[in-house]
Amino acid sequence: MSNQLNESIERELLRRHKATATTVAGLLVATVLLSIAAYISKSFLREQHNPPVDIALRITILIFGLGAVALRRTRFATMRLQDIGALTGASGLLRTLEKTTIQVALIGAAISMVGFIATLLTGNAFYSYGATLVAVFVLLYCFPTRPSWRRTLQQFAQVSEAPIPAGRPE
Repeated sequence: MSNQLNESIERELLRRHKATATTVAGLLVATVLLSIAAYISKSFLREQHNPPVDIALRITILIFGLGAVALRRTRFATMRLQDIGALTGASGLLRTLEKTTIQVALIGAAISMVGFIATLLTGNAFYSYGATLVAVFVLLYCFPTRPSWRRTLQQFAQVSEAPIPAGRPE
């Protein structure tokens, strides 16, 4: 099987991958910035112990983290990708890869926000640090790599095996 995709699919792959990777990278930077903001603001906050908030936050972060992993694994299941590739072709498969990656990344950003809000409410910076750790894991887990998207297209989409013609105008 040829490693080349036809020209329009390759352009769409590059465009969607770049947009998705930029979004995930931006959310990763925002997550780290929230943790830095919590560190800077901890001297201005008064620590208030609140056991119910502590338990609720830990459970929420755990469920969001595990839910993000489960969502990604479910949406990228082999049978599902085969069906999407057969029904909608390469374009639909790329759309699925993009949407799912962004959804999982948004869950990671939500984890970070929950931790930061808990830090503001309780004055305990640990919430933000712990949530940032989980959020960074989720964001790195869902970070898209172009070779993996290309392999997915070749495996599950009905892609032409002809090489890309050279010198074609865009």
